[in-house]
Amino acid sequence: MFETFFKSEAASGILLLAVTILALLTANSPLAPIYFDALHAYLGGLSLLHWINDGLMALFFLLVGLEIRRELSNGELSTWPRRVLPGLAALGGMAFPALLYVGFNRGGETALHGWAIPTATDIAFSLGVLALFGSRVPLSLKVFLTALAIIDDLLAVLIIAVFYGSGLALPWLGAAALLAAVIFGLSRARVLPLWPYLLLGVALWFCVLKSGIHATLAGVILAFVMPAQSLPSSPSVKLEHGLHKWVAFAIVPIFAFANAGVSLVGLSAATLVQPVPLGVAAGLFLGKQIGVFGVTFAAVKLGLGRLPPEISWRALYGVSLLCGIGFTISLFIGVLAFREPGLQDAAKLGVLAGSLLSGLMGLVVLRFALRD
Repeated sequence: MFETFFKSEAASGILLLAVTILALLTANSPLAPIYFDALHAYLGGLSLLHWINDGLMALFFLLVGLEIRRELSNGELSTWPRRVLPGLAALGGMAFPALLYVGFNRGGETALHGWAIPTATDIAFSLGVLALFGSRVPLSLKVFLTALAIIDDLLAVLIIAVFYGSGLALPWLGAAALLAAVIFGLSRARVLPLWPYLLLGVALWFCVLKSGIHATLAGVILAFVMPAQSLPSSPSVKLEHGLHKWVAFAIVPIFAFANAGVSLVGLSAATLVQPVPLGVAAGLFLGKQIGVFGVTFAAVKLGLGRLPPEISWRALYGVSLLCGIGFTISLFIGVLAFREPGLQDAAKLGVLAGSLLSGLMGLVVLRFALRD
């Protein structure tokens, strides 16, 4: 199961890289007006970009929620000893990037809204880079990175829920809570057909969209109120298996194509050292490696966790660099944090620069760390 998940995420990461390059080329080609106009065309009350970011990404977060729940119940995070080290590493890998970003942007009230942008790790991209080393990568290193990234996803979901909602509409929030209770009731009654959960899930998404909490969180809520994955013929298992390839090879690439396209017209070195892109890039490249590696090192030396014997400190440092590949959720938080297109583009540049630096340096370090 784990090896299948790893290979799927790695292949998705390679596809994401190709789609990102395509988005950048399109946004800086004669097709740019068509590209941007299409994203802002309205369909059914929402722009195409909103349908992608609020609708399709709800399915992404549904899958994230299902994966987190599975790992917490009977996977790599099912016991506290397994959770401690990647959990502490994930916390450090979120705190230090946020602090660095705030340090670069402490003078701008609006810019400070983006403090969470560099806190995320893109599991598909990071595992995709690690997969390039094939059988030289110890299983324990793959498991550590996967567990860290899953905990990172859980923390990112909490950040989005707490800090990036708009004004709450209590009637819609109450309706969403009622629907979640109904779905949980079906779960407790061991209703196994998948279709009732899907129908109620669509209604839950609509209520959450109207409630002021970001609509994508409906996916996470649905994942945690569905029947446990340990049940025979669990709809959660069916849904996770059914969603995985669609999310990895369609939904996330569509999101990347819609959100990674940044016009580079007029871009200069001065643009990249503005507080927002510099804070994001520094948070991903420096903050992630300091937080993940530094906290893991401290935890092991203090006896709070144990590094598996197959993992060297050099290999761990290489993986700490890969954690600086933020991309999917970093881009997503950037869209939520800023309303101004200029700040959104600045954040995207920071995400692309920080992720590129982290990926390249991670490749170099791991090449030497895993050569034996």
